[in-house]
Amino acid sequence: MNNWNLDKLYPSFDSKEFNEDLIRLDENIAELNSYKDRLDDKVETVEGYIKTLAKSATLYRTLGAFSSLTKSTNTSDSNAIKYINLLSNKYSETTEIETRAKKWIANLDIDEMLNKSDFLKEHEFYLRQIKENNRYILDEKTEFLLSKLGQTGATAWSNLHGALTSTLDVEINLGGEDKIITLSEVRNLAQDKDANIRKIAFEAELKAYKKIEKSIASSLNSIKGEVNTINDLRGYEMPISKTLTDSRMTKETLDALLDAIKEYLPYFRKYLKRKGEILGYENGLPFYGLFAPIGSADKTFTIEEAQDYVLKNFGSFSPKLRGVAERAFNENWVDYTPKKGKVGGAFCANIPPIKQSRILHNFTGTFSGVLTLAHELGHAYHGDCIFGQSILNTSYTMPVAETASIMCETIVMKNALLDADNEEKIFLLESSLQDVTQVTVDILSRYIFEETVFNERKDNILSSDQLKEIMLDAQKKSYGDGLDEDTLHPYMWVNKGHYYRPGLSFYNFPYAFGALFGRGLYSQYLKDREAFLPKYDNLLKLTGQKNVEDVAKLADIDVTDIAFWRSSLEQVKEDIELFLELTENYKK
Repeated sequence: MNNWNLDKLYPSFDSKEFNEDLIRLDENIAELNSYKDRLDDKVETVEGYIKTLAKSATLYRTLGAFSSLTKSTNTSDSNAIKYINLLSNKYSETTEIETRAKKWIANLDIDEMLNKSDFLKEHEFYLRQIKENNRYILDEKTEFLLSKLGQTGATAWSNLHGALTSTLDVEINLGGEDKIITLSEVRNLAQDKDANIRKIAFEAELKAYKKIEKSIASSLNSIKGEVNTINDLRGYEMPISKTLTDSRMTKETLDALLDAIKEYLPYFRKYLKRKGEILGYENGLPFYGLFAPIGSADKTFTIEEAQDYVLKNFGSFSPKLRGVAERAFNENWVDYTPKKGKVGGAFCANIPPIKQSRILHNFTGTFSGVLTLAHELGHAYHGDCIFGQSILNTSYTMPVAETASIMCETIVMKNALLDADNEEKIFLLESSLQDVTQVTVDILSRYIFEETVFNERKDNILSSDQLKEIMLDAQKKSYGDGLDEDTLHPYMWVNKGHYYRPGLSFYNFPYAFGALFGRGLYSQYLKDREAFLPKYDNLLKLTGQKNVEDVAKLADIDVTDIAFWRSSLEQVKEDIELFLELTENYKK
């Protein structure tokens, strides 16, 4: 089955189950609001409030998952849009009590409370985070107003971006035939083995963006402007400060990560220039050659073949990992193929109330698509490790969110390399380098772009032309002479949905963190597989209850030390050097 099944959530918006949960949510909201006038220093009161909050979170996660997942495969679904807005409105009804309760919890003697209650002890990290972040919480009326305004402000602009990009018609001529295809479909052609098709697709993609660039620029300006205003109001030093606080990660860790990537840029550029030479380009690799296959790329996969390939490789890692993937396939957790109205890219949504996940893919049969499937199943495995925890302990942060996904990609790629002949090895090695280049070099360009936009947006409204220039400058700083400067991608700010999530700024560096942290973990796995697996599962289980640095310590890793990131990048450097060696006299 190519489409996911959401029946485990609800049969439909009209179903008895969905509407009964809406009623329960109203009852739960009333119960939460009843605490407004009875917050005291009794352990029973704190326990009661946290239990009610957990019930609320369960209902929101269930109702919200069904609504948002339905919309992600059909962005014009009127019921999905209706209930997403309804749930947002209902959520705002608890803003006042949640704001008041956070300030109340922040002033309690947490240590005394924990000594008196095992239930509160279970939620220790959650309570201490509230206490620590209290300084960024505004008064109740302001928080309520921001919650209400957000629905017609940044969130609405974000929805506009999703609607425009998911329904954008791309006009293209393929094989002498004029066609209209989706943005996801034309971007997938970047992986085509025919250089002419890749170039035509790239040009068609850029041409299509002209139809929506001004509207998307308005979206980006409005979202970043709102985020800047609210961050200043809350007292964050700079835009990245809120992201680091939300990520439970220090600036020291981020700086160590980015500094290490910058040190290794010359090696990535050597790889890109060699790829350009192989493909016959003289001035560096054109942007539309980034995803061009090198080596034996004739192999394509049906969905069933992709599933079998993933299962075989996951089984070599652990029975538990294979078991989660089998459940995903057998229970139809995955929506595979692109279609009009479906959002682009891929994601995995963990749904703790049903102890399952759902994966959106835009699979076209390439090996890269198989790696994406493995990546998203890694997120599902992460979810499986935390589903036994209280729902208030299941929210892990952006940097560690990519840990299991990158591990799963690495498992598939390393095993594929073992069985490959020389031609296949070049193809697989280059596919791996494509991916790691995206999550380091391209991520660096996205980080530079977003940081620049936030800074510029403080005083100016940026035109689409200015945004294109900022993106081109960021790409030049990251890719250097590895890419042909005359064929960069000025519209990368249009198609990356992460820029348009108002509550999730800088969702770029976590991919780099995950890619390199995952490689560090994989090295530990190779040294002692038996000892590693329980340690790995425990690490994933506790990602919702620790900060990033303490999660890493569970694997004896110090992520504030640039030496760790260098050690992971050394692995990439070795792959680049092997690729250069294998392709020294290579002719495509």
